[in-house]
Amino acid sequence: MGDRPVIGVLALQGDVREHLRAIEAAGGVGRPVRRPAELEGIAGLIIPGGESTTIARLAEEFGLFEPVRRFVADGGAVYGSCAGMIMLADQILDGRPDQRGFGGIDMVVRRNAFGRQVDSFEAPVQIDGVEGGPFEAVFIRAPWVERIGDGVAVLGRVSQGPAAGRIVAVRQGNLLATAFHPELTGDLRVHRFFVTMAAGARL
Repeated sequence: MGDRPVIGVLALQGDVREHLRAIEAAGGVGRPVRRPAELEGIAGLIIPGGESTTIARLAEEFGLFEPVRRFVADGGAVYGSCAGMIMLADQILDGRPDQRGFGGIDMVVRRNAFGRQVDSFEAPVQIDGVEGGPFEAVFIRAPWVERIGDGVAVLGRVSQGPAAGRIVAVRQGNLLATAFHPELTGDLRVHRFFVTMAAGARL
């Protein structure tokens, strides 16, 4: 594996294989994470899209919830896409009464903000720190960020349509989150960005 950082993908639900392929193509080594022991030795962790309440329930069942929460709290590099963004939020709107997340990013996220599955869409998003022009972002029952704390950097907003101006990409320290699914586009720039983040975080 050499100097290629090992990036775990929480393999409970969602686009796990797509993220693993993207990480390998972006210069990292992908590792599915289903058990606490598989967090050992990773430089970063991806929480993929899916259904946030199901991810939380399965994380509990597999004994992963508290270990992942500690990984986040201890400064590990973590990237959450779509449901992963919800899982990294310190506060969730329109969630279920028993909704739980890993937290870590000082933001308020609205669950399913863009509507139902039939309201899925694509839109260009300019992402700060990612060169090469706007990213063609895929939104599927996506959240958006309602509010951020002082330590959170906004990396991207929707640029057109009725949701223009909504925050859909953020970073706080070693934590990165997007409301969209870069693993579905074939554009590796977000994954390369995170691989670089994770490599720096482990130094």
